Amino acid sequence: MDLPNTAKMAHDFAAAMSHALIVVDGSGAMRFANPAFCEMFGYQQNEVLGQPITLIIPERMRGAHTAGMANVAAGAKPGLAGKAVEVCAIRRDGSEFPIEITLATWNDAGAFWAGATIRDISERRERDARLMRLASHDTLTGLQNRHEFMTVLGDKLSVGSPCTLLLLDLDGFKEVNDTHGHMVGDSLLQAVGVRLPYLLGDKAAIGRLGGDEFAMLLKDSGDPMAAQKQAACILDAFRKPFSLGGLELELGASIGIAIAPLHGGEAEELLASADFALYRAKAAGGRAYRFFEASMRNESQAKRDMRDRLRRALHCGELELYYQPQVELASQHVVGFEALIRWNHPERGLLLPGVFLPSLEQSALASEIGWWTIDEACRMAAELNGKHGTYRIAVNLFAQQFRAPHLCDRVAEALERHHVRPECLELEVTEEVALNDEDASLQTLMAIRDIGVGVAFDDFGTGFASLSSLQRYPLTTLKIDRGFIRDIRTCPSDAAITRALVAMSREMGLRTVAEGIETTEQEAVLREIGCQEGQGYLYGRPMPARDALEFVLEAEAPTPRSRAAPAK
Repeated sequence: MDLPNTAKMAHDFAAAMSHALIVVDGSGAMRFANPAFCEMFGYQQNEVLGQPITLIIPERMRGAHTAGMANVAAGAKPGLAGKAVEVCAIRRDGSEFPIEITLATWNDAGAFWAGATIRDISERRERDARLMRLASHDTLTGLQNRHEFMTVLGDKLSVGSPCTLLLLDLDGFKEVNDTHGHMVGDSLLQAVGVRLPYLLGDKAAIGRLGGDEFAMLLKDSGDPMAAQKQAACILDAFRKPFSLGGLELELGASIGIAIAPLHGGEAEELLASADFALYRAKAAGGRAYRFFEASMRNESQAKRDMRDRLRRALHCGELELYYQPQVELASQHVVGFEALIRWNHPERGLLLPGVFLPSLEQSALASEIGWWTIDEACRMAAELNGKHGTYRIAVNLFAQQFRAPHLCDRVAEALERHHVRPECLELEVTEEVALNDEDASLQTLMAIRDIGVGVAFDDFGTGFASLSSLQRYPLTTLKIDRGFIRDIRTCPSDAAITRALVAMSREMGLRTVAEGIETTEQEAVLREIGCQEGQGYLYGRPMPARDALEFVLEAEAPTPRSRAAPAK
């Protein structure tokens, strides 16, 4: 094959390549450019041939390029020959883009020549940028992820700058997920990811740490007043519903606040302090903010230790239900029992609920123990009633259970498992829990009543329920708090309130149960004003299941039973 034909084939090959090819002479003028090059840079071939190579080099880089080419043309060894280098280039329209260029140089008849292959790496750069974003940002909300946020926080703390950390947890998010599904839940998190940056602007770094927990770093600000103002602004903004696809979703927020360096000089320490404060805000009922206090650390650790021990106690069978009798005042007949939880602690003996139940606040363990309580109460109801009995077992609900969307299903399953009629079970809920979300509470209580289970308002009169709220709720029983019974004979106001509650309850067709009856004098006043039922030490202390069964047998015996001695 002769040389001219070989040169033509090389020329045709270069023209057909998808990579851009260019040849430059010793003066830097372009002597060859294939169609791929022209298409990449937006030129016609006749517009580039003879033009300086600086035509495609951004102005800020031209000086360094010209000097480098001159050195190589003068005989210096090219340091980048054969190596792929990433640089910026400029198109005819003035837009810059990243390229990968591989250079080659040679001499022909004493003249210097340089050639290069060029690839547009814009897509690769975008892909790399996306990967970087994925590594540092939450894919759902676009906010910083936990790793990136903690890195930013650590960098800020490392230079000793004052800053404020706000840790936010959504109130009611689990219910949204359970009710509307995870797609709606994800959309809600995305909406939160838009609302928070809108509220805080550029003055804060914002991250989603996981689940429904968000963190906000107020840079260069250790002012508690500014933190308080910002937290109040966020809580106020969350009072506005989120509109998602025709749904109007009410969602509150709780915020824990920690200030550096006062509450922590390292990222994890400051985050833990904010978490302690957040726990306190949630325990206060949510929709609130709290600042970290040193006492929270010890208190929170003690509660966590207690929860761990309680979890083991549940699985080891150390928890037990005790039963306190409820009697009909007029006839003195036993009509039921209230189930009360006790802990047979291996070292401390029998523990009352006031010792350990506070540690269950905002804990998933509360629901686990609550479901066990309902199951045990149904087991007792089955044994107590047999086939024909009508004794009622009352069970207190944890707040976490009451908010669970599957409450009725769990109750129905327990009744069916132990073959118990629904009217033999009564669920007690406090005013505070029921009124936390009135519409949702109303639906829950109606569902309970629909399956035939009784509903009682416990400790009525100590919360914020209005009398009109009793008309809305499908109650079967009103339990008058022991605080009104203790001095009912000597305190006219207590007697008047109790009389009004009994009369109102009777008009509404509800049973009235007075708690804390300890003396026959108290009982006499209650019978006089028409109270139907009572419980207290006068009739019996809380007792184990076997003793409660014997108690019923004695009560049904022909000979009258003696009353239990009042509490000392």
